[in-house]
Amino acid sequence: MESSPPPPAKKPKMSSASGSDEDPESAAAAAPRRRPKRRKVAIFIAYCGAGYQGMQKNPGAKTIEGDLEEALFLAGAVPEPDRGNPRRYDWARAARTDKGVSAAGQVVSGRFYIDPPGLIDRLNAHLAAPIRAFGFARVTSSFNAKKFCDRRRYIYLLPVFALDRTAHPDREAVLASLGSDNELAKCSECSLRGRKLPGLPLQDPPSDPRSDKAFQFGDEERSRFNRILGGYVGTHNFHNFTTRTKAEDPAARRFIVSFAAGPVVRIKDTEFIRCEVVGQSFMLHQIRKMIGLAVAVMRNLAAESVMQTALRKFSFLWVSKREFFWGRDVNINVPTAPEVGLYLDECFFTSYNQKWKDSHEAVAMEGYVEQAEAFKEQFIFPHIADMEEKEGAVALWLHSLNLRNYPDLG
Repeated sequence: MESSPPPPAKKPKMSSASGSDEDPESAAAAAPRRRPKRRKVAIFIAYCGAGYQGMQKNPGAKTIEGDLEEALFLAGAVPEPDRGNPRRYDWARAARTDKGVSAAGQVVSGRFYIDPPGLIDRLNAHLAAPIRAFGFARVTSSFNAKKFCDRRRYIYLLPVFALDRTAHPDREAVLASLGSDNELAKCSECSLRGRKLPGLPLQDPPSDPRSDKAFQFGDEERSRFNRILGGYVGTHNFHNFTTRTKAEDPAARRFIVSFAAGPVVRIKDTEFIRCEVVGQSFMLHQIRKMIGLAVAVMRNLAAESVMQTALRKFSFLWVSKREFFWGRDVNINVPTAPEVGLYLDECFFTSYNQKWKDSHEAVAMEGYVEQAEAFKEQFIFPHIADMEEKEGAVALWLHSLNLRNYPDLG
């Protein structure tokens, strides 16, 4: 009986280590590339608020956040499935700036692809010039730029003439003064913007018509202004310094660390007072309203007691010398200073940095001070000066600062 032929021998498999005629470069190209891991980082940015509807993204509006999100995608930091969906990469901002408000030390955080190196250069390549990224810091997985920010420092550049109560008087005051010994004249700049009054010559009145001495922000004025600003320091109920917030809302209670008027700085042809405020957090329009009421007090439109009243939660109704009960909410219409002079100067993460100092780099602006100052000089300061010189942002606002528009100040 014939035996069946043996089965054909199997071809030995080629070992990857053995020699082969296959092109190693082709094999490497065919191998799947490993996607780098996402890393939680805090990114330091600056921007000029001109032409933007604020920091926070808003459908149909041009915002800083909207431009940033798109630039992060184009820079390769965000994958296609997460494009336009910041929640998927833990997006957070340290502060929410209003329309037209700038920032020199804003911080945002999220989980991004930071490899290969060069994320900041790629990001800036896809951002408009008024928005710049300075750098980033690796942070803990639980880091959140909003929740971990201890304090925020804002600067308001207020034109010196805003504190001169004889400059830029309102229309009614000018008309009422005609023919009197204290006749007030309006400025020619505001006249050219539709505020020309019949029978009044075009002239600029930077000085008190009852004195030959021009207004100056000297030691006496500085001392008074700082006393007024100091009234905001501490924990108060700021429901009158924002919108749509009730007196009983816990969110109305805010802590102000410091508020003071610094040196006078000249930008182009205008002198500004550098007003610096530091607080844990701020509500919508809060800083602009604090500045607005302080200017009203300095111009003698309102007594300093009005500011104390505006910071109360309720009014007191006295029954006897020893008894009182809560009355109605204190509601005062507080003037809002223009947004153009305000910018976010720096965000502080003191508690976080102290806790993680041994394992993570600090989230701080120390390494980007020169870049931030250069950005202010190039974008923020010229914008503030131009808005005053060409548009008269504060000058025109002063015309509306009267008891007819704000009867609660009287």
